[in-house]
Amino acid sequence: MKNDLKRIYVNAPKKPGVYIMKDEKSKILYVGKSINLNARLASYFSREQKHDPKTLALLKKVEGLEYILTDTEQEAILLECQLIKKHKPWYNVRLKDDKNYPYIKIDISEPYPLVYITRRIINDGAAYYGPYANAASVRKTLNLLKRLFPYRSCTKTITGTDERPCLDFHINRCIAPCTGAASKLEYSSVINQVKMFLDGKREKVLLSLSKNMISAASTLEFEKAAKLRDQIHAITQLNEEQKILHSSSNDIDFISIASSERESWAEVFFVRNGNITGRNGYVVDGTYLTAKSKIVKAFIEQYYSASDKAPKNIMIEESPDAKRELEIWLSGKFSKSIKIGVPQKGTRKKIMDLVAKNASKGLDDLTISLINLNREHLTLKDLQEHLELPRIPNRIECYDISNISGTNPVGSMVVFNGGKAIKSEYRKFAIKGVDQIDDYMMMKEVLFRRFSNYKASKERGTSSKWSQCPDLVLIDGGKGHLAVAVQVMLELGINDIPLSSLAKQNEEIYTPQIKGPIILPRSSESLYLVQRIRDEAHRFAITFHRNKRSKSMISSRLDSIVGVGPKKKKQLINKFGSLKSISEADIIDLTTVPGISKELAIIIKQSI
Repeated sequence: MKNDLKRIYVNAPKKPGVYIMKDEKSKILYVGKSINLNARLASYFSREQKHDPKTLALLKKVEGLEYILTDTEQEAILLECQLIKKHKPWYNVRLKDDKNYPYIKIDISEPYPLVYITRRIINDGAAYYGPYANAASVRKTLNLLKRLFPYRSCTKTITGTDERPCLDFHINRCIAPCTGAASKLEYSSVINQVKMFLDGKREKVLLSLSKNMISAASTLEFEKAAKLRDQIHAITQLNEEQKILHSSSNDIDFISIASSERESWAEVFFVRNGNITGRNGYVVDGTYLTAKSKIVKAFIEQYYSASDKAPKNIMIEESPDAKRELEIWLSGKFSKSIKIGVPQKGTRKKIMDLVAKNASKGLDDLTISLINLNREHLTLKDLQEHLELPRIPNRIECYDISNISGTNPVGSMVVFNGGKAIKSEYRKFAIKGVDQIDDYMMMKEVLFRRFSNYKASKERGTSSKWSQCPDLVLIDGGKGHLAVAVQVMLELGINDIPLSSLAKQNEEIYTPQIKGPIILPRSSESLYLVQRIRDEAHRFAITFHRNKRSKSMISSRLDSIVGVGPKKKKQLINKFGSLKSISEADIIDLTTVPGISKELAIIIKQSI
């Protein structure tokens, strides 16, 4: 053992804190904690201590050691979780996520609170529910809440003076405080019901709704009473589907972890007042050659350190390491007594078996996704070899032009990353500088606009929607389109982005570096990939072109009507969407557009 390492652990204080092990390049290998740093560090380097294979592999790489003192073991747990999340050490068991987990937030300090997704918990007095595994699971919960409770989904300032409510009011998804149809007190009652529902207090929600229904019926507000009746029925039906603990009113989190040789999956079921109120699954990394008890301990620490709520009971399949210390930490963090148990029989054991089954299914799905990920990697590797690319083309951008007889020409940019479409990064280009029918010049304009922005972002050292560097630019077209792309890059002084074009006729690929066409094997996954990307760029361009041409046709017909200026034309298009809808609208509907009188509405109807 190196003298500097020995000096550090021998002189470490007998106090709580976090220790950090590093390799020869100062990369963090492992983060740990202890109530007694001196004893814990000495145990690693003692010849008498027997270590598991994973720890032995770690110790062979350790070249640096440091520690951070804390006042309590509870503070050490929190600091350890923060450092693991930040540095993702290879030898630590860790929840896999690049971002903060999403939560549902209800800011009750607002006059008319919204119910929405957030990834930050701050001490602002708002109510937070979560964490959820991903945004999809949050949205699923929000969709359920929106079906059951008529709270607002708009972000406008509520004055109670709006002329008319939106569609949500007419389909019983909002009580329209914007128009004064509901008072602030009535809206607060809806938000309280949402909170009780998320807390698992569904019986209280049903009691509140029943009182409101009876009150509405007694004042002859039968339509309101009918809506409340339907709401009660929906929640009651949901309760019957999810009721599993019979008369038990305990709040319990059930946690099961399934592990393969390399990966683990943690499944969490939330039971509140006898109902399953939700479930989440999480990928757990760094579990290779790690005992299940250690995985459970690490998961509980990291999961609940990111949460602002916990039930009094946590059920697990296998007792974790340092169970009593975990209970003390949890009780201190949430200011109540929290117990960790392993169910042996009865209803709780049945529930745990159900959670374990879901954990096993989650691990199977994870394994399949990893196999697919490996297949996609092999496909991209194959494409790299065929096109002689300097790097694996993880990010591929494809460009296409769409126009009919030169009218309303547009360009499209689609993005694939790791073989998957990233639709949030698609871009549309309305051609501005080309008057004649010239696909090459149109393509040049699109590429020049895209990569001049890229160059500017790179020179400024800023991050923007244009700053991403593609591993491959794919042009829908033949050698002529490729020549245009080469010219753009030369003019901009960009020489590190590979270019290629895909000709439709024989599915030939051209690159500047290879003379003649490249023919990918007809049955190869790499050919299917570039075809799929090319077809997506074409679809996206065609869709944009049709929409633009449709709006242009509407505008040209409306331009000929005296009294319909640019502002009224825009309002008509925004309200009705198409010329056909405007022509089919009645006179009264047309007059709802600001500035459209009855006389002008008649002229519009006669003109189109």
